Amino acid sequence: MRLWRPRAETDPFMETEKEKTGEHPRKDRKRRQVSNQLVRATEPRRACWALKDLRPEAKKARLSAILFACNCQVTPGQLCELLKYAVLGRSIVPRPSWCQIFHQNHPNNVVVFILQGMSQLHFYKFYLEFEFLRKIFRHKFCLPPQSSNFLADIIGLQKKTTGDLPKTSKGSLPSSSSKANINLHNDSIIQKHGSKKVGLSCCLLTMEEMKTFHFPLQGSPDCENFIPTKCNGSITDNSPLFGLACEMCLTSKGRELTRISLVAEGGCCIMDELVKPDIRIVDYHTSFSGITKTIFNSVATKLKDVQRQLSALLPPDAVLVGHSLDLDLRALKMIHPYLIDTSLLYVREQGRRFKLKFLAKAILGKDIQHPNTLQHDATEDARTALELAQYFLKYGPKKIAELNLESLGSHQELQAAGQKPRNTTEIPHPNTSVLECVNLVGQKLLFVALEKGATELSSYGNCETIKCLSNKEVFEQARVEIPLFPFSIVQFSFDPFTPVFTEEMSKRMKTKWREMSTVYAGPVSRTYNFRPLKRLLKSFGPIQSMSFVLETYQPHLCVQYEVLEAAQLAIESLNGIVVEGICIKVQRPVTELTLDCDILMKELERDSENRDTIYLSGVSESFKDHIFHVSSHFPGLEAVILPKDLESGKQKKFCFMKFKTFASAQRALNILTGKDWKLKGRGALTPRHLHKWLRGFSPESRWPPGLRVMPPPSEQQALQTLKTDHPKVAAWYWGQKIGKLYQNMNPGTLCLILLPGCKSIHGSLPGLGMMGIKDEEESTTTGMGL
Repeated sequence: MRLWRPRAETDPFMETEKEKTGEHPRKDRKRRQVSNQLVRATEPRRACWALKDLRPEAKKARLSAILFACNCQVTPGQLCELLKYAVLGRSIVPRPSWCQIFHQNHPNNVVVFILQGMSQLHFYKFYLEFEFLRKIFRHKFCLPPQSSNFLADIIGLQKKTTGDLPKTSKGSLPSSSSKANINLHNDSIIQKHGSKKVGLSCCLLTMEEMKTFHFPLQGSPDCENFIPTKCNGSITDNSPLFGLACEMCLTSKGRELTRISLVAEGGCCIMDELVKPDIRIVDYHTSFSGITKTIFNSVATKLKDVQRQLSALLPPDAVLVGHSLDLDLRALKMIHPYLIDTSLLYVREQGRRFKLKFLAKAILGKDIQHPNTLQHDATEDARTALELAQYFLKYGPKKIAELNLESLGSHQELQAAGQKPRNTTEIPHPNTSVLECVNLVGQKLLFVALEKGATELSSYGNCETIKCLSNKEVFEQARVEIPLFPFSIVQFSFDPFTPVFTEEMSKRMKTKWREMSTVYAGPVSRTYNFRPLKRLLKSFGPIQSMSFVLETYQPHLCVQYEVLEAAQLAIESLNGIVVEGICIKVQRPVTELTLDCDILMKELERDSENRDTIYLSGVSESFKDHIFHVSSHFPGLEAVILPKDLESGKQKKFCFMKFKTFASAQRALNILTGKDWKLKGRGALTPRHLHKWLRGFSPESRWPPGLRVMPPPSEQQALQTLKTDHPKVAAWYWGQKIGKLYQNMNPGTLCLILLPGCKSIHGSLPGLGMMGIKDEEESTTTGMGL
């Protein structure tokens, strides 16, 4: 038997709710002692440290690391989705369509910083000055050009009359009034179990139910070779519960067991075994189980071994809990008398059954069986079924009936079928604002801003608005008030650039990135065979243009790459190499805009979004399939981003691979650039949202490399004096100030930094967003010199 660490899902109703329900602590102690004796009896010499290892540890909340693999632009409406989900947590508010929050019901706090007057152009123009923000926040994304009222859009405020929140706002979610309208007497769970709390023995499947739903029973003609678990003790309300879940494959003789997970009370996984069938496997069901032929090469455990271990583990009065347990027991070829099947415990109308995924979300507020994972987790399923049974025993049938599961399930089915639900009173209206969501949980929102921008929310009753006279006062008030509110919005305001200067700065940025992505290779003789050199230069990435430079005594090749990584890789790989008998020098154009290029490259590598990502050139169309088949060689892989040509739709010959950690990314880079893969690559330098922004530059506005772009006289004077209100100084100063506020936030705080963008007569500037959860980001910055 192998002892496994729990997958860090703590019991949501064990310790904190005990005092509220008046549950006697001795019962819990006795039940825990049975589980501990179970482990000691199995592994007597390892009992002490094994129990310590099995103690559940709460995982830190984290955001999905592949937020923007498909779309790197987030609209204000999508931000509103995230904020409502963060406020309401485990309620029936749907999860945001563009990101996920893992391992936490909802963040401890939510803080939004708005840098009014700044855009994505400001961030990359003053990239070195925004040191704290670029190193801390791993998730960055584009915002569309600012609308007429950015703040109202991200909060979800429609055109409503001023004043306090409408009295009907609470009707958008199941409140006490909506629950009262539910006829509990007609609820299937009440009809089966009654309305009062029930004991453990009342939740067990009866013999009639086991016969009706074809559970394996002694004496049944199809269970002649089944092994009993030897559990024949008397059942009491203190008998221990064990969650059970199995994964199966398809063999030439039917379904066979491939994995079993057993979870004890408290969430400890005490058994998790892969099982190799004796019969040839026809279908591994890899899309569901994640099990492949390669995985089974090292598995020696057989079904009889598992049967023996399970019989030894379970005490005489053990109760097995699972979802559709009949299938699991038949795969195990075992018979057990004491069962709780959550698909039958949470009974539904007309003999139908709720799915485990639905019950986990509706009852426990947990998202399981995520669509972005490669397989179901048997341990997670076993732990979830166990928690559902414990919840039922703790709160009773009436509490379950008040949740109106039948209505929620019907609504979900109609949504899946693309139909409009008949009754939407139990779900929030799509136009529900963040303010209304905060009001629903009995909280107030904090809004700190300059006086001229703080009038919009001041009329709402559940919004604590603090009007300030300066950005410095905004900072001081935020430092004091943020810890006192679960949801805060802090808005700093900066004078926007003049339209003329905005256009000039935009042109300089376009030129700077173009020059950084351009290299010169040479010198060579006029009779030199350029084909090998061209082929070599193309191997580092997609080329936008290639031309000869004949102004010099000896010709050079001028190559402009589509991505900055390709240019940097060419410089690092080719400088000083001998091609066709000539030593080639590869360099960038030296202009005013590229003088700090070396410093900028180092800082781009250290950017938290780039640090865990690698760039690869020379990938084929089947590269993704190869990676999937050998994914075990690349632990921590989170996303493979394969850009496509916008015109032809064909996959380009380069990609980005995103990993959980810097170490995983470097390990993968060493493997992929080895002789077996024949690829070229390096660490990433440009986030995906930046690629989209740079592609948006119109071709006619691109200036030839080396052209000097002079700032207007007013800007030259401001750059020389560097006054405190200059954007370059403001970027550094307020980046540091926000850093201090961030450092004082509670662990688990969801923090968003929003540069809204702006519109002008010369065009629109898109905004930039950064987001992270505090504890999550601390691991990212380890070793980065912060």
